[in-house]
Amino acid sequence: MSKNSTHIEDDIKQLEAHIAWFEGDEFNLEEALSKYQEAEKMAEEITKKLSELKNTITKATEK
Repeated sequence: MSKNSTHIEDDIKQLEAHIAWFEGDEFNLEEALSKYQEAEKMAEEITKKLSELKNTITKATEK
């Protein structure tokens, strides 16, 4: 497994933890906006990394 995919898997686990917070007992409105913004930023980073990985795979298969 490549270094990038390990990081992506870690990022996904962190994002899942943020999402679980919204469903858990610790949820409160005061923190909800900042937690949502953090989760949104994480999702954007994961999407970016996956896109870069896809481009790398595409280039490798074209050769």
